[in-house]
Amino acid sequence: MVKLQRFAESNALVHEFGKYILEKQDSALAGNSHAVFNIAISGGSMNKVLYEGLVNDKDTFPHIKWPQWRIFFCDERLVPFEDPLSNYGQFKKTVLDPLVHKGDQLNLGPTVYTINQSLIGGGETANKKIAEEYASLLPASFDLVLLGCGDDGHTCSLFPGEEFNYLVEEMTRKVVWCYNSPKPPSNRITITLPVIADAKNVCFLARGSSKKDIMHDVLIIKNSELPSVLVNEMIGTRVTWFLDDAAGALIPQDC
Repeated sequence: MVKLQRFAESNALVHEFGKYILEKQDSALAGNSHAVFNIAISGGSMNKVLYEGLVNDKDTFPHIKWPQWRIFFCDERLVPFEDPLSNYGQFKKTVLDPLVHKGDQLNLGPTVYTINQSLIGGGETANKKIAEEYASLLPASFDLVLLGCGDDGHTCSLFPGEEFNYLVEEMTRKVVWCYNSPKPPSNRITITLPVIADAKNVCFLARGSSKKDIMHDVLIIKNSELPSVLVNEMIGTRVTWFLDDAAGALIPQDC
């Protein structure tokens, strides 16, 4: 069964989300200065939450061992890094760049693994190679995977619908090329369900009233055609959902 954390206010959610990540970091590092914390993050609004909950939180920030972090992306759009649609580009702008201004508190920053930008725009063969190369960079398993859930129930770039079965049903490769995303851009790469299932911890984040219907479908109806539900079903005891009251408006309080 998944764990559900609900918050009346967004600020409280962000703070506790940061504390949750810190706990998973400490568990992975266990006081060993040579250990690493392997984390995969989603794009979109996740970046702002990571900034507010980690970089800009005076209680959490001093305890983040940035040099021991190894950061990967759950999915990435096949666009140049300076493109506003680039997950890495937005993460750099929102999280990494502000870290630089922390000065002495930072020392060394995290190691961030990106796609091979030189292959972007090279067509089908290049896109497949981008996915293969990124797969080769992934750790054996992640300590933490941070996920969002779209209004259609997608997570990473794993979309619901028969035309996306080639993504959701992939059980061998760690990273695949998505060539028909219903959201722009159409070309992107995504980690697959087995990678998520192998993670020690998985955390979903959903905020705002626009998420209330899909949260009901995912957490109450449990529609198994939705990729987010598949994650819950595969590794429920290692999955935590962070919701604000707006997103969880249709979820009973005792759920």
